[in-house]
Amino acid sequence: MRQLPLGIRVPDRAVFASFLAGRDTQAVEHLASLARGAAGAAWICGPSGVGKTHLLQATCVLASERLRAGYLPLRELGPLGSGALEGLTELDCLCLDDLDAVAGNAEWERALFGLHHEMLERGGRVIAAARAPPALLEWALPDLGSRWAASAVFQLRGLAESELTRALQLRARARGLELPEATAQWLQRRYPREMRALYDLLDSLDEAALVARRRLTVPFIRSVLSRRTQA
Repeated sequence: MRQLPLGIRVPDRAVFASFLAGRDTQAVEHLASLARGAAGAAWICGPSGVGKTHLLQATCVLASERLRAGYLPLRELGPLGSGALEGLTELDCLCLDDLDAVAGNAEWERALFGLHHEMLERGGRVIAAARAPPALLEWALPDLGSRWAASAVFQLRGLAESELTRALQLRARARGLELPEATAQWLQRRYPREMRALYDLLDSLDEAALVARRRLTVPFIRSVLSRRTQA
């Protein structure tokens, strides 16, 4: 796990190198440019499983190499109130996940409006993620919605069917594993083809392989999953 200046920890695997851009290359390149120092705001959107959280965390990790960066999961922080945003204008790069979780809440939106304005005024960068583009959210402060709509907005499309195997192999290599193509395809046929679920499964198999000092072969995976089912 990596500790960001904000104090929130993100998984070591949440980096650009472990993300297969596929049809979202333009969004990935833009976020990487912000992380390397370009100023501005960006908004990424799409359904669950297309990689929004991964890209936000990867942006934060890359930015933290040279800038003060922070990642905020607003769905988790929402109940704490907008005071959770205090002091964040000191950051150079701020990534706000699940912004739609607090959209429509006037208190949160006032705090976000001030944060957005102050960070961009001094040349910072703010990136948000939500299920829908800003133009489709119901804002309590229309000016905040307009500001986000004027930023770089990217609708993530996720991976094509033919790219799933490559994505799993890339994720495995980022963890120091070799995932044979036949094994990756076996996993895809037998488990939900939602990438987050497959990644979580791969993480569990990685831990089991490390303990057993085994390669990720189909027989080994079958034995691990069989023991999990029996337990």
